[in-house]
Amino acid sequence: MTRKVRDFFEIEDKVSLDRMIDLLSAVRDRLPEGAEDAQVQMRGDDLFGRRLTVSYLRPLTDEEAAREARYAAPGRLSIAA
Repeated sequence: MTRKVRDFFEIEDKVSLDRMIDLLSAVRDRLPEGAEDAQVQMRGDDLFGRRLTVSYLRPLTDEEAAREARYAAPGRLSIAA
């Protein structure tokens, strides 16, 4: 089973292309083992500011899978995204 994870980080209003590439490369390098389909979205507005959101799928850890099995109601589908 996989779970969708989102990682939020703030960016300045104006940033150089080299700085943005370095920032995104650092995020990519720290993705966990087995992460799939990483996507980047820009969210926010002029009033509250903008942020980049990186979301990806990854397998559940053993602890998360045990918790999911314990709290999922019998006969119901678990939500995994």
